[in-house]
Amino acid sequence: MTERKYFGTDGVRAVAGEFPLTSDWVMRLGAAAGEVLKRRNSRASVVIGKDTRQSGDMLEAALAAGLTSRGVNVIHLGVLPTPGVSYLTRHLQADAGVVISASHNPYQDNGIKFFGADGQKLNDATELEIEAAIDDVANFAPVTGVDLGSVTNYTEAERLYTAFLRSHAPDLSGLKIALDCANGAAYRVAPKVFQAAGADVFAVYTTPDGRNINRDCGSTHMDHLRLIVREGDYDLGVAFDGDADRALLVDSRGNLIHGDHMLLLGARARGEKAVVATIMTNMALEVKLREAGIPLERTAVGDRYVHERLHSKGLNLGGEQSGHVLFLDVSPTGDGVLTALLTLASMKKLETTLDELHDDLVMFPQTLVNVRVGDKKAIARDAAVQQAVVDAERKLAGKGRINLRPSGTENLIRVMVEGQDEAEIHEIAAAVAKVVEERGAAGA
Repeated sequence: MTERKYFGTDGVRAVAGEFPLTSDWVMRLGAAAGEVLKRRNSRASVVIGKDTRQSGDMLEAALAAGLTSRGVNVIHLGVLPTPGVSYLTRHLQADAGVVISASHNPYQDNGIKFFGADGQKLNDATELEIEAAIDDVANFAPVTGVDLGSVTNYTEAERLYTAFLRSHAPDLSGLKIALDCANGAAYRVAPKVFQAAGADVFAVYTTPDGRNINRDCGSTHMDHLRLIVREGDYDLGVAFDGDADRALLVDSRGNLIHGDHMLLLGARARGEKAVVATIMTNMALEVKLREAGIPLERTAVGDRYVHERLHSKGLNLGGEQSGHVLFLDVSPTGDGVLTALLTLASMKKLETTLDELHDDLVMFPQTLVNVRVGDKKAIARDAAVQQAVVDAERKLAGKGRINLRPSGTENLIRVMVEGQDEAEIHEIAAAVAKVVEERGAAGA
């Protein structure tokens, strides 16, 4: 694939005000994107949503200026979760959607991510076309008069997205739920949806000031929510990240309910034929799914790889421990509020609790040994090392797993072993690491 100059795996992300997220460059990005979209539709429109960061207004104005300068009509959605922008892109039949957010990063960072008309991440070919056009903006033919784009504020965005979420919510009457909204994009939407579903809701971190998004709160800082749930006698708690595309839960005792738990519960309740997760997913989930006759497929770390595998195999359910869970039969992108609602729907369908789910899925112990080597790729392919891995797998006998991989940044081989017997996994990891070390010393 062609190397990207500006776009990463999740759009453009940087400290706002520094290159490339300066107002000047973002206006050029808007002009480039507008030019590309106009090649496909002379009456193109783009919806733009953002989280609560102080820099969002600046970047939104610059992007809109660039888009309208090429004749594209811009529809502002205001503060809205990332999946809400995906939903409104489809609902309003826009040619593209844009989210201005840096997810769980601190407020100084920001980002720009594009969705296609289908509400999914913009395809690679179009992204590369936009990248190529950025450096050619000065040569674009002028657009003037009635051919310029316009800007409108769509005041129904939050109501429509909330109604969509409400349509997938179970009856939560009788449940006492604490919400941590991370001072982010879900600070209005999430409490509204859970209250409309009948829950007794106590919401915290719902007063964004542009600089407190994700600050000691949200799904990357769970301690306060766990304390609230335990001391306040709540049935459960839910935490979102800054752009609300993921969620983590806690049970009534304050125990963490992460993506592995949610995948198990969802797979059982929904009768999934297979589940997709990453190499970081705990072996305990794989064993529990196997007992239910549901295979687990693993991918590289990253929700984009989970999405690609689900799409290629015609599957619906997949995700990561971070709480970024995909229900592709309901939404084309990760949605934290939706994930929480569908998890609670599964809980009610199976007549269980998050406490019982936590106790049912006991995570396997895991150990990681890093071995410094010369040529990490050669060592990973070495016959003796590969045989050591085969021997380890034989000893684990399907009740554990070993993963040996070169570090992406250092001359290290990482030996990870996971299993039910903690003493055994340490013994196996040490044995494999010894072979790696010996082969490395031998110059293999």
